Amino acid sequence: MSPDTPPTVRPRRRALRTVGLIAVAAVLGLVGGTATGYGIQAEREPTPLPALNQPDLAYPKPLPKGQEPEPLSAAEDRQVKANGDLRKLLLPRPKGARADGVDGWQSLPEYVTDFTRPGGALEEQLESGIRRIATRSWRTGELKSVTINLIQYRPGSLIGAQDYVEGQQLIATRELGAGAEGVEVKGSGNGRYFVYPVHRRAGYLDYHQARAFIQRGDIAIEILMSDQRKIAEKEIRSLAERQLERL
Repeated sequence: MSPDTPPTVRPRRRALRTVGLIAVAAVLGLVGGTATGYGIQAEREPTPLPALNQPDLAYPKPLPKGQEPEPLSAAEDRQVKANGDLRKLLLPRPKGARADGVDGWQSLPEYVTDFTRPGGALEEQLESGIRRIATRSWRTGELKSVTINLIQYRPGSLIGAQDYVEGQQLIATRELGAGAEGVEVKGSGNGRYFVYPVHRRAGYLDYHQARAFIQRGDIAIEILMSDQRKIAEKEIRSLAERQLERL
């Protein structure tokens, strides 16, 4: 056999040509079938459209006058609360507690200074549509410190409060180690509180802390506690539940 006539080339060309013929036949068949279909349809009587008014459709009947449900009161409507003075929804300072730090509105630049990366925290909060922050801080005993932040976000496609709460819960879980998911705050849906193990360092007092993160609508509740003595779980739980009730 001559090297100028390789046997493997010709079958490949035949295969391509066969595919081409099949494709042409398929197109012709499709066109022919479409034309036949149009011809049959043209000879048929037109199908009438359904009536616009369809009596079988059922709609809820309006309640008789005087039987309409009463509108929610301001105390029952959470949105009315949330759009009012957010500072009034903060838990009051306990009797005998001393004011410590911010008490009222807190600016965003001031708020993010406590983050490890203030610049990144500022950017994330702005992207999430933060609206305003109401804060109350107090101190009891020698070194027990409590801060409550109500962080409200603007309505939009992203749920800023949910994203923030879930992010902080994830950070707390990582700091506490594998398997530490916190404890659910009763009646919150997704709120959790965390009690940290003691942090000891030579030459310093023991450091204890507890945190709670809860979402209620467009508001993120953040509670931070610290003390030189052990923080009882019931303390952070009680604070979280009572603050949630006010929203």
